[in-house]
Amino acid sequence: MSEDRRPLPLPSGVTRRPVVRYTSDGQLAPEEPDSVALEEPLDIRLSGDTVAVTMRTPGEDRFLVTGFLFAEGLIQSAEDLGGLAHCGRPGEEGYGNIVEVTPAPGLVIDVEKVGATRRGTLTTAACGVCGRRSVEDLMAVCTRLPEGPELPASVLAHATEHLRSVQPNFARTGGVHAAAALDAQGQVLAAFEDVGRHNAVDKVVGALVLQQGLRSARASQPTDIRPTVLVVSGRVSFEIIQKAAMARCPIVASVSAASSLAIDLAERAGVTLATFVRNGRFNLYTHPARIRPG
Repeated sequence: MSEDRRPLPLPSGVTRRPVVRYTSDGQLAPEEPDSVALEEPLDIRLSGDTVAVTMRTPGEDRFLVTGFLFAEGLIQSAEDLGGLAHCGRPGEEGYGNIVEVTPAPGLVIDVEKVGATRRGTLTTAACGVCGRRSVEDLMAVCTRLPEGPELPASVLAHATEHLRSVQPNFARTGGVHAAAALDAQGQVLAAFEDVGRHNAVDKVVGALVLQQGLRSARASQPTDIRPTVLVVSGRVSFEIIQKAAMARCPIVASVSAASSLAIDLAERAGVTLATFVRNGRFNLYTHPARIRPG
């Protein structure tokens, strides 16, 4: 019986492109298909007007858009959304790359909140929320988090290990980021991959808003959901801290480093920032009182 060499079906968020590999013995191997991360634009529209365009991995767009609007302070809870759907029809060119958001009846969403802090409407997978001017601008929308809760150092030290089990596309391509929200016991509340680290965080926050009822500090009723740790696979920029603060997530744990402005914002926003969280170790930059031995 001949061996079936047909390629296996690709998971969502992965595509194929031809590649020629240069091998260790100095040879160019024959061209073959390679798995690469899928990247496409997503046009986020609010009542017909474009709010932002982000380069993302298609999939979980509802979560991404909700998380983005939540982080920008444009919505306070899922109740602020009247509708959220892709525009066009399946099969049409560009279908799936435009999401139309309709506010809840009677709600007026001030899009100028975004425009006032951007140089334009383009957000890429690399730049995050472009155009923020300073920590002062961000603190205008980020309410400082209260003290607590305490987290055992051992839970924090192993927080990034949770990303391994939720990165099937990274295992195939090596080209995507991941983010996860953990509770105080270290259990995963939500986790997603994306070519953009900011998008991965938005998907996590959006899932908490839509599926678990996360509400902002400015919402009329307090939230019951308590994400404790936001885990990210890449560098921590100030946008990541902003998104954590808006989601009332008091601890950010990263596999990699943090920028100076991220540290400054974490200090002001009351967020505990841990970097290089790997191999049972971490570095703490802000609010270490939340982390207790054990």
